[in-house]
Amino acid sequence: MEASGAQTGGDRSSEQPERLKRGIGQWLLLFFIVGDIIGAGIYALVGQVGAQVGGAIWAAFLVALVLAIFTAFSYAELVTKYPRAGGTATYAHNAFKVPFVSFMVAFAVAASSLFSAGALSRAFGGDYLRQFVDLPTVLVSLVFIVVVGLINFWGISESVRINVAFTLIEVVGLLLIVLIGVAALSTGSGDPGRAFEFKEGMSVPLAILGGAVLAFYALIGFEDSVNVAEETQNPSRIYPRALFGGLLVAGVIYLLVTFTASMVVNTETLASSSGPLLEVVKAGPLAIPTWLFAAIALFAVANGALINMIMASRVIYGMGDQGVMPAVFAKVHPGRRTPWVSIIFTTLIVMILIASGDIGALARATVLLLLVVFIVVNVSVFVLRRDRVEHEHFRTPLAFPILGILVSLALLTQQQWDTFLRAGSLLLVGLILWGLNYLAKRLLDKRAPELQE
Repeated sequence: MEASGAQTGGDRSSEQPERLKRGIGQWLLLFFIVGDIIGAGIYALVGQVGAQVGGAIWAAFLVALVLAIFTAFSYAELVTKYPRAGGTATYAHNAFKVPFVSFMVAFAVAASSLFSAGALSRAFGGDYLRQFVDLPTVLVSLVFIVVVGLINFWGISESVRINVAFTLIEVVGLLLIVLIGVAALSTGSGDPGRAFEFKEGMSVPLAILGGAVLAFYALIGFEDSVNVAEETQNPSRIYPRALFGGLLVAGVIYLLVTFTASMVVNTETLASSSGPLLEVVKAGPLAIPTWLFAAIALFAVANGALINMIMASRVIYGMGDQGVMPAVFAKVHPGRRTPWVSIIFTTLIVMILIASGDIGALARATVLLLLVVFIVVNVSVFVLRRDRVEHEHFRTPLAFPILGILVSLALLTQQQWDTFLRAGSLLLVGLILWGLNYLAKRLLDKRAPELQE
C-alpha cells in the first residue's frame, strides 16, 4: 500500500468548497465503523451459519472476514481518492459515465438495506421476544417495522441518538457471550472439540463457503462509512487505518462469540433457534438472566433495523431529489424535516418482504445485492486508475480488487435461484420507477415548447 498523488484530476469533487464540518477524528471514525459492522446479524444468524458449516462456525466467519477485507482495500482507495463523493453510486458514475448504471447501483444498495431490515424484523419477532411474550412472528415483525418507520420519521438527530445507545447495549451483549466462553473453558463445561467439526456429507471447502455467504451478512456495514468521508479529518491518512482496524476489531469479537457458541451449545440446537445466542446464555456456566440477554438482543436487532431503514429511505430520497426517480420521493415533511414519502415507501416494501421470507432467505438476498455492488466497486478501482487527483490517497495493490471480484463471484455461485428471483424482483421495482420517471420527463420535454407558444 502506498500513497499516490498527481497534479490534475479528472474528477473535480476535491476542488469543491467545504460544505460539512470535518469533525470526525481517527478514533471516532474507528468506533463508528465498529458500531456499523457489529450489529444484529451475529445475534440472529449464528445458528443459520452453523446449519451450513457445522460446529466450525468460526471458520465461516473467518473466511467472510478475509473476503470483506479484499473489497475494503478497494473502498480505501476510492474513498481517499474521492473523499467528498457520494458513495458507491458516485464511484460507478465516475468509472462508467452511464447514469442508468449509477441508478441501478444506488437502488441495489437501498434494496440490500430493505432486505436486511426485513431479516432483522423477523428476528425481532422470534425467540428473543418469546422470553417476554409469545405472539405470531409475522404479526410482531410487521408492527415492529411500522414503529421503526415512525422513529425514522421522527427525525434524524433523534434516530442517531437512539442508534448510539443501542450500539453500546449490543456490544455489551456480545462481551457477555465472550465471558461465557472464558468461563466454559476454565470450568471445563464446554466442548471445544465441537468447534472444529464440519457438516457431515459435505466437503469442508464447500461447507465453509456456504456458511461464509451468510456470515458475510454479519460483516457488512463497513461500506456505509464512505458516507462520512467528507466529515473526516484528513481522510486520506486516517480512513484506511480506521477501516481495517474496525474490520479486525469486529472480526475478533465475532470469532470469539462463534467459538463460544459452538463450544457451549450443539449445532442442532443453534440451527433450530431464531435466538441462537440466547441458547448459549441458557447453557452457559454463568448465571445470566435469560430475560436480560433477550432484552439486549432485541435492542441490537432494533438498532440494525433502524440503521438500515434510515439508509434506504435517504438513498431513495436522494434519487428523487436528483431527478432519477419520481420527484414525490423527495418530499420533506415541513415539521419533522424528514423524507416522509420515502420513509412510507420503504416501510411498505419491508412489510411485503417480511411476509415473503424467513431470516435466512432475506439475509441471503441482502448479501447477493451487496456482492454485486462490491463487484462494481472493485472494477471501478481498475477503471479509475487512470483518473488523477491533486491530493495524496491510499493506493491498493491490484491483487486485492482482483481477489475481491473473484471472491464475490464465487459467493454468488453459492446463492440459490430463489434468492436471485427475490433480489431481482425488488430491483425490477426500481427499474419500473426509473422507467416511469424517464417517460414522464420525456413527455414534459415534448410539451414544454407547446406551453411556451
